[in-house]
Amino acid sequence: MTSGDGRVLAGVDGCKAGWIAVHGEPGAPPSVTVFPTFAALLDALPADVIIAVDMPIGLPDFSRRGGRGPEALVRPMLGARQSSVFSIPSRAALYADTSDFTSIEAWYAAHRRASAVAKATSDPPRGVSIQAFGIFAKIREVDALLAARPDLRGRIFESHPEVAFCRLNGGTAMTLPKKIKGAVNPAGMEERKALLRRHGYAKVFLDQPPPKGAASDDFLDAAAMMLIAGRIAGGEARPYPDPPEFDRLGITVAIWA
Repeated sequence: MTSGDGRVLAGVDGCKAGWIAVHGEPGAPPSVTVFPTFAALLDALPADVIIAVDMPIGLPDFSRRGGRGPEALVRPMLGARQSSVFSIPSRAALYADTSDFTSIEAWYAAHRRASAVAKATSDPPRGVSIQAFGIFAKIREVDALLAARPDLRGRIFESHPEVAFCRLNGGTAMTLPKKIKGAVNPAGMEERKALLRRHGYAKVFLDQPPPKGAASDDFLDAAAMMLIAGRIAGGEARPYPDPPEFDRLGITVAIWA
């Protein structure tokens, strides 16, 4: 799968081993690869690749009720799936502790420090959920690249799987959850596979086991992200908000779908 001008597309999601990418080269079926870092992913793909990634991009200095503008805008679209969109705290909270944690005690201590900073930089004061804290390192990884390399800002776009599935489904959110109590829900996965097949994916591709270090839901999310990358490249995607906002560093703040 490629963009209209022949550029390679990549849909990316964070996973246990780093980042899972579903990517397409001109004239070839899509491939799926796990990369240890986002920088390694960029090094491996063509310099003009268009990337849609399931990761918050653009960080606020101060967080308000409902989170950033994109989060507040997309939640009403998702009905029962809106809990999958969580609020992003301030940049200061995300960078409050950048240690490599050597113990669970250190991890929880860092979570408490980040929550304290988040409460001091939000109105109403709000701490950091465990779920959000778990991806702080990955948010910082992308943020650092976009801060250091402004040339990447026109090629790496934030999206969100459930928003993507909703848009790909004609504006109707998925009926079933992907997970129930932390375990993959087969019925929810099949609902999403059926939608992805309608948008061009082969059943054999979607039914393959995910690469080592990635989960089956990560794989489907990355596949959906690749479709959004195609929509972005073709000028069909919509940013939430429209027009996008920008953070203090000039990085775009928008969820694309």
